[in-house]
Amino acid sequence: MRPLSIARRQGLVRCVAGALACAAAVSAAWAQAPAYPTKPITIVVAYPPGGSTDLMGRMVGTELSTRLGQPVVIENLGGAGGAIGAQKVANAQPDGYTLLVGASNELAINKLVTKKVKYDIKDFTAIGLVASQPLVLVASPASGVKNAAEFTQLVAKNPGKFSYGSSGVGTSLHLAGEMLKDQGKLFMTHIPYRGVAPLTNDLVGNNLEFGVFVLSSGLPHIKSGKVIALGTTEAKRSPITPDIPALAELPQFKNVDIGVWFALMAPANLPKPVYEKLRKALTDMLQSPDFRKKMEATGSVVASPATDTDKYIASEIAKYQKIVQFAKIEE
Repeated sequence: MRPLSIARRQGLVRCVAGALACAAAVSAAWAQAPAYPTKPITIVVAYPPGGSTDLMGRMVGTELSTRLGQPVVIENLGGAGGAIGAQKVANAQPDGYTLLVGASNELAINKLVTKKVKYDIKDFTAIGLVASQPLVLVASPASGVKNAAEFTQLVAKNPGKFSYGSSGVGTSLHLAGEMLKDQGKLFMTHIPYRGVAPLTNDLVGNNLEFGVFVLSSGLPHIKSGKVIALGTTEAKRSPITPDIPALAELPQFKNVDIGVWFALMAPANLPKPVYEKLRKALTDMLQSPDFRKKMEATGSVVASPATDTDKYIASEIAKYQKIVQFAKIEE
C-alpha cells in the first residue's frame, strides 16, 4: 500500500477536525438551549371527544402538565380510524411539542387492513405504554344467553344464524370477534357500526344478539342490566371486574388474549434529552398511586414502566396480522 501524500494526510486531518467541531457545536447548542419544555405541548387524540382514547389523552395531558411545568393542549383530530391524527404526529417536527396518545387501532392495526395508511410504526418514537383494557363480549337480553358456554353452544349449533357487532371494520373490537370465531370454530356475521353509540342502541334494543365493547364502554350497560357480560378477552380476569370470567377460561378459547392499549408517542428522531425528559415524566406518572387509582376507575390497568414498548408493539402487530389474514379483513 502506497503511503498517503502530505496533502492527503492534511485533508484527512481537516475532515476529522471538521466532524469533531460539528459534533461539539451540536452538543454546545443543546447545552445552551433552554431546557425542554419552554412552551405549551400539544397532545393529539385521533378520535372525537368522549371516547376511551380521548379520556386517556386528557388524563395523560393533565399529569404531564404537572410534571413538565407547561400547559398541555388536547387536539381531537378524528377520522379514518385514528389514521388522520396519527399521520399528523408522524409528520410533525421531532421537538417534543407534538405528541400522540394513541391506541392499538391507529398504531398497530390500521396499517394491516388498509393501504390508505401511509405512516408506519417506525415513524414514531415510543415514549412508553400508558395503560390497557380488556374487551368484553356481551349478549342482548333477548338472546337468552347468560354465559360464554351457552354462547358457544348456541352459535355452534346454528352456524350463520347470529351476528356480532363492533365499532367498525379493522378495530380491535372487530379483531377480537374474529379471534373468537377462529379459535372457537364459530360462524357468525360481523356487523360494523360507526362507533359505540349505534352498536349499544341495537344491543339494548334487542336488534343484535352479540357485541364486543371496550370494557370501560360496556360496564355502565352491564351494571344496569341492559346487556349481559359473557367474558373479557384478555388471558386472565381483569382486576377491575373480577366477577366477569375471562373467555380464556373455556378450553376452546384458551388462547384468546386481546385488548386495547394506549401509548404515548412522539415523531421519529426525537432528540435524546427530550425523550429522557418525557420518559421520566411518564415513569413518574405510571408509578403515582393517584394516577393508578384514576385509571382503575376507568377500567384500565396501568402499564409497567419496565415494559419494552417497541418489542410489545411489534408482538401485537404480529398477533393482529394473523387475525387479519384469517378473517381476510381489508378496506
